Amino acid sequence: MEKSIISEGKTTNEAIENGLKQLKVSKDKVEIKVLENEEKRSFFSILAPRVVKVQLTLKEQRKTENKAKIEISKENQEKAKENVENFLKDFIKNLSEDTKYSVEINQESMKVDLNGSNLGFLIGYRGETLYAMQNILSAVASKNTETRIRVILDIQGYKEKREKTLEELAQKVAKTVMRTKKPIKLEPMQAYERKIIHSKLQSNKRIDTTSVGEEPYRRIVISLKEN
Repeated sequence: MEKSIISEGKTTNEAIENGLKQLKVSKDKVEIKVLENEEKRSFFSILAPRVVKVQLTLKEQRKTENKAKIEISKENQEKAKENVENFLKDFIKNLSEDTKYSVEINQESMKVDLNGSNLGFLIGYRGETLYAMQNILSAVASKNTETRIRVILDIQGYKEKREKTLEELAQKVAKTVMRTKKPIKLEPMQAYERKIIHSKLQSNKRIDTTSVGEEPYRRIVISLKEN
């Protein structure tokens, strides 16, 4: 089976559906990139045939599954926790005096929480600084361990608040799309945030969500499902 194909249709959804039929897979098994869409059509092009082109690329399912099954040994858990705690002890010396941290680790990942006053600069716009620090902590945790340690960082409960905000946004935009019958493209988001939008709207029988573009500018398009 081909790993990547280009499919066409009169709308983005139709192009995607045509490609899925050709690949004989469901939507969650592919990455979708819109090459040409129905937007930016001039008055003089209304009578011209409308063609939307999308590229569908099969996800590497087996590799993803194998990664998820890797377990962190007790020895590596202890080493990773020691690495991160030593790093954070020095790091919080530069922060407000009431800054506290907690570190928990299991066989799959490490969870780190930072709480204190005036920590907004560590979150950054849309969590950009937080995610950058999360990557740094992952590198710190993985030092002298046999496996790479996945770190999940949260600061002042930002992720929980952001998740609620995104779920509310998803519902609001979905209602607008159903009312206007026009697709809406959201701002670029982290993969973690896009997953929240997809999950929130997956049970809506009238709404379709598609990720388009390349990282770090990948974003979600919310549209009506084709009848």
